[in-house]
Amino acid sequence: MTVHVPIMASRDEDRALRTLIVDDSVVVRTVIERILNADRRFSVTHKTNSAEHALGYLQDHEVDLILLDIELPGQSGLMALPAILGINPRAKVVILSGNCEEGSAAAVEALALGASDILAKPGSGSFGEHFPQALIDRLLRLFSGAATPVTVRPPLRIDPEQAAKPLACLGIGASTGGIHALGQLFAGLAAPLGVPILLTQHLPASFTHYFVQQLGRMTSLRVKVAEQGEMLAPDIVYVAPGDANLQLRPGLHGRVSVALNPQRTPTGNLPGVDPMFASMAQAYGAGAAGVVLTGMGRDGTAGARDIVAAGGWIVAQDEASSVVWGMPGSIAGEGLNCALLEPHAIMDFVARRGKNRN
Repeated sequence: MTVHVPIMASRDEDRALRTLIVDDSVVVRTVIERILNADRRFSVTHKTNSAEHALGYLQDHEVDLILLDIELPGQSGLMALPAILGINPRAKVVILSGNCEEGSAAAVEALALGASDILAKPGSGSFGEHFPQALIDRLLRLFSGAATPVTVRPPLRIDPEQAAKPLACLGIGASTGGIHALGQLFAGLAAPLGVPILLTQHLPASFTHYFVQQLGRMTSLRVKVAEQGEMLAPDIVYVAPGDANLQLRPGLHGRVSVALNPQRTPTGNLPGVDPMFASMAQAYGAGAAGVVLTGMGRDGTAGARDIVAAGGWIVAQDEASSVVWGMPGSIAGEGLNCALLEPHAIMDFVARRGKNRN
């Protein structure tokens, strides 16, 4: 029998994150509800074990956070995810499932469909003492980008002499929400750019195989994991492995090769966007361009400074379309970007700017 349980709103509902729990286990629903309602920053407003009932609830109620199981009676969580985001596109959807572990194909598919994060669900009776605080901390991180307003500086104007150099290499950096944004970005690529594309997405090494497979379904370009020493070629997407920074080494006759670096960035990222951008600036100078998509933190900002200093340029994702406007917001806050755009509009802008037809 389908369970459909309205929850009394907490007294802090106006300030708390309104949360919907969709899970097939009554034990999990109850435990998660108790954990979240014990924290004044959350308010579980509804819980159900049915995707269909969740969709019905969302038609009439707005929420900030949805914890979604994959295995549900009737429609699965993955099948319902696009419709859930269609009804409430600003909600953060976190997959909380024992059948969608981090690094699995289902996890990468969920992220590509628009999930903000993946959390492995403990089995019944195995909720450890550290799980409640770990859950709270992980969920709050998704909303941390909205806590500090960013003063957006005017877009950077490029010197006409620097702008005369055509695009030679494009680097893309992303974190939370990035896989879904990448799908939109590559959907906006009408024709090959004729340059190598470097991509650093914050993901553990266990995700890399399925991430490359998923990305290959998003674009007609060849997608591969970057390998030490290989020469860059046009219209190939080189993905940073989960255990190394994707950096470059200039060679003879203008050739550029991959130089993987296993050292974490000063901010703890591996792979990191900053070292990728910095090495692009060194290898390509004014021919380098970067795209910074949704993500937590400031990774990419230091490297973007290097690209801009070398005469290159940066495009950042706009706040409205970002899951977390941390990384692109940092770019905008320092005025390093020449444009703030939704992902689907970025590649057209890159193509026009790269050919100096703006």
